[in-house]
Amino acid sequence: MTIKVIKGVSRNWRPYRFPPRSSQPQVSWGNPEALQRAIADGFQEGSEKGYQQGLEQGRIAGEREGYEKGRLEGFQQGRDEGREQGKRLFDEASQPLEHISEQLREFLMNFERKRRQELLELVKKVSQQVIRCELTLHPTQLLALAEEALATMPSDHGEIRVLLNPEECARIKDLVPERAAAWRLVPDDALALGECRVITAQAEADIGCQQRLDSCMETLAAHMQLSGD
Repeated sequence: MTIKVIKGVSRNWRPYRFPPRSSQPQVSWGNPEALQRAIADGFQEGSEKGYQQGLEQGRIAGEREGYEKGRLEGFQQGRDEGREQGKRLFDEASQPLEHISEQLREFLMNFERKRRQELLELVKKVSQQVIRCELTLHPTQLLALAEEALATMPSDHGEIRVLLNPEECARIKDLVPERAAAWRLVPDDALALGECRVITAQAEADIGCQQRLDSCMETLAAHMQLSGD
C-alpha cells in the first residue's frame, strides 16, 4: 500500500495517532455466551474493586475510631493516674505539716489549760486574802454563819459548841463579849483562821471559810473545764 505524503505551505499540522485498542476483550453482541461471560467478568471485577474499596474504607474508619477511642481512654487513664500520684505526693508532703499542726494544737491546748489553772489559782489566792481581811475586821461574821448553820440542822440542838481558832475566839470575846456569852465558844488549835465547826447533840457542821471557798473553786473549775486537772 502506497502512502501519499501531502505537503503544504503551512507547517501547522501534526500527525494523528490512533488511540490504543482496549485491553478488554471485544464482545460480539451477536454471541450470547460471550456477552454473559463479559457481564460475569465485569460483575466479578466490580465486586472485587468494591470489596477492596470497602475494606480500605473500613480499615481507615476503624483506625480513626480506634485512635479516637484509645486517645480518650488514654486521657482518662492518664488523668486518673496523675490525680492519684498527685494525691500520694500531697499526702507525703503534708505528713510533716500535719505532725507540726498536731504539736501546735497540743501546745495551745496545754497553754490554755495552764492559763486557766493559773487564773483559778489567782482567784483562789485573792479570795483567801479577802476572807482573811474581812474576818480580821469583822470576826463576828463567824457567829452569823453559825446561826445560819443551826437553822438547817435538826431542831433538837441540845448543847451547842462552836469551835474556833484560838486567836479568833479571843478577838470575838473581846469585841462582842455579850454576844459571845450567848454561845459556848471553844478554842481549837487544829483549826486555822477563818475555820469554824458547829457541834450539837444531833449533828455537826463545818462552816469554815476554806470548805466554802473550795466548793466555789470546784464549781469555777468545772465551768472552766478544769475539773479533771
